Amino acid sequence: MDIPSLLFYLKTFANTRLLTQGKLVHQKIVTLGLQNNVVLSKNLITFYFSCQDFKNGKLVFQSVNNPFDISLWNGLMAAYTKNFKFLEVLDIFRYLSLNFDYISPDNYTYPSVLKSCSELGRVDYGRIVHGSVLKRGYVWDVVVASSVVGMYAKCGFFGYAMKVFDEMPIRDVPCWNAVMSCYYHDGQWEKALELFGRMKGSGFSPDSVSYTTAISSCARLLDLERGKDIHHEMVSNRFPLDSFVSAALVDMYGKCGCLETAIEVFDQMPRKSLVSWNSMMAGYRSRGDSKSGIKLLWRMIQEGKKPTSTTLSSLLMTCSNSMKLLHGKFLHGYMIRNNIEADMFILNTLVDLYFKCHCVKYAEFIFRTMTKTDVVAWNVMISGYVSVGCYLEAIGIYNDMKEAGIKPDAFSLASVLAACSQLGALKQGKEIHKSVSLSMIESNQIVVGALLDMYAKCGAVNEAISVFNQLRVKDLVSWTSMIMAYGSHGQACEALKLFKEMQKSNIKPDRVTFLAVISACSHAGLVDEGLYYYSTMINNYGIQPTIAEQSCLIDLLGRAGKLQEAYGILQRTPNMKDDIDLLSTLLSACHMHGELELGEEIASLLIERDPNDPSTYIILAKMYASGRKWNEARKVRLRMKELGLKKNPGCSWIEIDGRIKPFFVEDTEISQQDMIYSCLSILASHMEKDEVVVDDLH
Repeated sequence: MDIPSLLFYLKTFANTRLLTQGKLVHQKIVTLGLQNNVVLSKNLITFYFSCQDFKNGKLVFQSVNNPFDISLWNGLMAAYTKNFKFLEVLDIFRYLSLNFDYISPDNYTYPSVLKSCSELGRVDYGRIVHGSVLKRGYVWDVVVASSVVGMYAKCGFFGYAMKVFDEMPIRDVPCWNAVMSCYYHDGQWEKALELFGRMKGSGFSPDSVSYTTAISSCARLLDLERGKDIHHEMVSNRFPLDSFVSAALVDMYGKCGCLETAIEVFDQMPRKSLVSWNSMMAGYRSRGDSKSGIKLLWRMIQEGKKPTSTTLSSLLMTCSNSMKLLHGKFLHGYMIRNNIEADMFILNTLVDLYFKCHCVKYAEFIFRTMTKTDVVAWNVMISGYVSVGCYLEAIGIYNDMKEAGIKPDAFSLASVLAACSQLGALKQGKEIHKSVSLSMIESNQIVVGALLDMYAKCGAVNEAISVFNQLRVKDLVSWTSMIMAYGSHGQACEALKLFKEMQKSNIKPDRVTFLAVISACSHAGLVDEGLYYYSTMINNYGIQPTIAEQSCLIDLLGRAGKLQEAYGILQRTPNMKDDIDLLSTLLSACHMHGELELGEEIASLLIERDPNDPSTYIILAKMYASGRKWNEARKVRLRMKELGLKKNPGCSWIEIDGRIKPFFVEDTEISQQDMIYSCLSILASHMEKDEVVVDDLH
């Protein structure tokens, strides 16, 4: 058998990856004594590497007695590069440089070595290789020079990359593409478009890669006008839209909100790649159109394309964001029916979907079936519980996560702190603060903001001040949280002083900030100041009051005893006139100030609008009792009994063995109930005597 025949069989078996048959050819080569033939050795290396048999591929190279031909070295390094074994490439090049001074690297050597440097981020070694390129004069080779540029750019040294690029005596389109691609993947999309313009200005005609990179940059920048111009340019030049360019156009139009144009481009594609299907799905996601997304999935399946994890997760995110439970269940059922194994991303998206649609049991079921080694899965559960108001469960999951040995990240800590804020669980919040300190993430603005909010809502004003002062950058949320902390705990002067400091810092207040300021005035009885800030909000900042601000104003006037004035505002404002919450706020104020006549009128309105709300009857009965109108009080309670209305039991939270647990009035299921009721009894007796005695409680 001659050498051409052996080469033919080796190439055939390399393409078909028939390892056993190729080994027989290798055996024949050895039998014929041709193992030192460079051409055969190179093809043997290629064959073994194509069959993923790297060990034998390297043995072929090592078995050559005198590997003096640089092409043999190049073949081995190229094979390693093609299989992403970049460390091996650098080891071979280093061995060649140190032990074979008489074998010089050529223009086929450097691209493999430079690519390995870029993939490994070894700019230090890349500079040494660049020096070798300059020394041997291969900077004139456009492929080698492009590899140097790509190496610097991929390692983040864009200044060096552009310097080498600008000094290149010869450039081609792939060279321009390499630099553009590096800028794009580094997130410098504007720079990529700038290079695209320079390339065209230098007389080069863009190819498919150039256009794909430019259009993708427009998509990232949401620059619809430039994207349209590039599309028009391609149409005018009759440039053929391959699957890559078409997919980029679909993605760009979808991201920029031109879904109809995206559909038009998509429908014109003769062969739709998986990327284009996924890009179209992403377009529907940006609009929150889960119905159209599912229709597209069905069309995709009918056209013989199998949806991937990316396809399904994109659709599930659409259902989650638009809170379309039935569509999400359909996709979930499709995966179960077709035995599609859901990855962690899909499972997390399903949990998020069910929480957003308030199907907590479904979310919990999926979580129980998951492999919970990833902090993301725990985070989705914690934030999910917080989003539906299950704060105790959120803290419970956080504690379970720590017991499972999963280290909380910034998102975990911020979410569980939000739960502590809502529960007023100060002790648990302080424990989490310790975790924040130990995790060395005290500089994370989101976590610190959550800490501030937790201390503020738990009444720990001094701790809140300490956290507030540690903030490097004080944003609107942190200023508002601190103002709210002062105001809700009777320190109105400090709240107003802080508000003025905030204004001096050029932070523009929003309606939540004004709500905190007016509420602070309300708690301190500062009626004139509260009215001033209410007026400032409307006249100076153009913020039209909603029910929340109006309710705060009613509360402000009510606390100050200006009940007729508050009721007059209610009567004159159409959108406030029949609001149950506002009327309830005013009714409580009437009870506080003994304004029985007005209280009766408001109670009558409330009962007319919601006859089954027990709180109205209870307040009215208390008002009659305070005015010693016992018959009327008895009639109200009798009416409650006839309607079957009962006062909702009060609920609080207590900490037992480091766990937050709910505690209802007359609760007998708490394990330490005897001790708790004993403590409450002692406290009640001292409160009646207006005493402060703590010895009995020890």
